[in-house]
Amino acid sequence: MEWLDEPSADRGLHFADAGDGWEFHSYASLAALTLRTVTALRERGVRRDDAIVVVQRSSPGFVAGLFGAFAAGATACSIPPPFAFQRADEYATHVSHLFDIAHPALTICDEESLEHVRKICAGAGLPEPVLFDDLVTGAAVGTPEEPADIALLQFTSGSSGYSRGVRVSGEALRANLTAMRRWLEWTPEFPGIAWLPVHHDMGLIGCLLNIVTTGCDGWMMQPQDFIRSPLRYLRCISEQRVGLAAVPNFGLAYILRRVRPADLAGLRFDSLRSVILGAERIDPDVLDAIERLLGPHGFDRRALLPAYGGAEATLAVTGLPLGEGWSAAAPTGDDASLAGETRVVGCGRPLEGLRVSVVDDDGDPVPDGTVGEILVTGTSVATGYAGDAGTASGTSIGGGTLRSGDAGFLHDGQLFVIGRLGDGLKVRGKMVFAESLEAELHSRGIPQRRVAVLLGVRDGVPTGAVVLELPQPGWDRIAHQVLTEWLAEAELVRITLPRGALAVTSSGKPRRRVMWAGMCAGTLAGEAEPLTPA
Repeated sequence: MEWLDEPSADRGLHFADAGDGWEFHSYASLAALTLRTVTALRERGVRRDDAIVVVQRSSPGFVAGLFGAFAAGATACSIPPPFAFQRADEYATHVSHLFDIAHPALTICDEESLEHVRKICAGAGLPEPVLFDDLVTGAAVGTPEEPADIALLQFTSGSSGYSRGVRVSGEALRANLTAMRRWLEWTPEFPGIAWLPVHHDMGLIGCLLNIVTTGCDGWMMQPQDFIRSPLRYLRCISEQRVGLAAVPNFGLAYILRRVRPADLAGLRFDSLRSVILGAERIDPDVLDAIERLLGPHGFDRRALLPAYGGAEATLAVTGLPLGEGWSAAAPTGDDASLAGETRVVGCGRPLEGLRVSVVDDDGDPVPDGTVGEILVTGTSVATGYAGDAGTASGTSIGGGTLRSGDAGFLHDGQLFVIGRLGDGLKVRGKMVFAESLEAELHSRGIPQRRVAVLLGVRDGVPTGAVVLELPQPGWDRIAHQVLTEWLAEAELVRITLPRGALAVTSSGKPRRRVMWAGMCAGTLAGEAEPLTPA
């Protein structure tokens, strides 16, 4: 919250408009709006440790609503707006669950979200949501308080089922932001750019909070802005000499599909010193292709910084140091086949204040190169879960230790992540992971977000299912080749879905366990049938 004390009038956030321009809001103006929000929250009866839900796109109102909740001593919570979901019924089902966990004293919305959220709040017996502009109208500038003990309630992506509310203390949030800033050697002279949604931990903490608390210029796009024109994103990096960015693997793959070398004439990317890669498994072929596309324009491959983290660790756990350059490796010995392919991209080393270990089923550390479960301890591990957290996700917090439910291995101090332990199937004594098979399918031409692999035991029979959204000719043959290669003796199933029916989280990850449960119950939209080459 120190940025509120002496905010810059020269630096601030530049929000993309509907055309090709940017709307500038200095940190001085954002600080004043934040402190008006503090007054408005107090006038609405918000008390210390109350939960404040913010349902807005990345905007000045979102910044002021979020930091206003912090400064009022409340617990802030960002919930996705309707744009993150394709169907209104999906949105209502998902967000009703989040509101039930957060149980906010007040909900702040934008115009787009108001009617959707009003119905959800009414159904849950919660106070009527308020538009941000109406909230702050006439409010005077207030004074900040110390953040609440639980500064942030953030939700997991829900890739393993329903999203879980994670209670992040002010100390953990401060420690993680500090560790990231020191890892990236980030100072105010290096501008940042972001298009990731601010209801997701990577977009919220990794981008927005880092940019604001560092005090650098930030260039803020909506996810749709990036999808509509990744070239606009690249032009901004070049023209504004942006130094830091964050993007999941699918974002790089999208740039490769949409941007041609000729489109980059006159652009330069030598200012990029840190491109944080996270949120999903990283494809080494995509990194190589990005280097080939941007390298002739000054891009340095050492700017690619693979990282690993999650909501239960506040955000970042490991990251590749500046200037080292990414590398890939495979497990050793009997675990060599577990990656599903020969190379897994390394996700760097533990950040300041954090420790990472890889353990076997008994909780004992395993040797370098051996696959096990990733455990995290340290300053930014969350306090715990809010509400009925359940255990289906495979991730748990206890005694200051995060059992991630992720499989990986260590090599020369660097962490290599393979996939979710619960999204796997043991075949001939070896675990095969859904992420590994999906990566192989992508490498053979089936695009991301059009396919998911489901693994488990159905009616006592080891089963592998491939879910294809609006499949194209040849996809069945590819899927049959990959699944028969890795899932010997398992029953193989094919499920075809129409456009938009693949269950994904608000950040685009396949909700494998939800689809698996639907397949077993017969409620999945597509009918399961044997997987054959044609």
